[in-house]
Amino acid sequence: MNSILALVTTLFSRLRRQEGQALVEYGLILALVAVVVIGVLVVLGHTVHNTLNNVANSVGG
Repeated sequence: MNSILALVTTLFSRLRRQEGQALVEYGLILALVAVVVIGVLVVLGHTVHNTLNNVANSVGG
């Protein structure tokens, strides 16, 4: 009976560790995506701003 309890305890502890590892991996991927998006916005921000100003000036007269 104790060996079954020990086996179940070991399996649950390993499962929890793997879930934590996956959560960390998702967090790292999310951080990488955020850095890339911020970088793209910084690089293209002025171009998009100028384009929107040109459209607004054309529409507004």
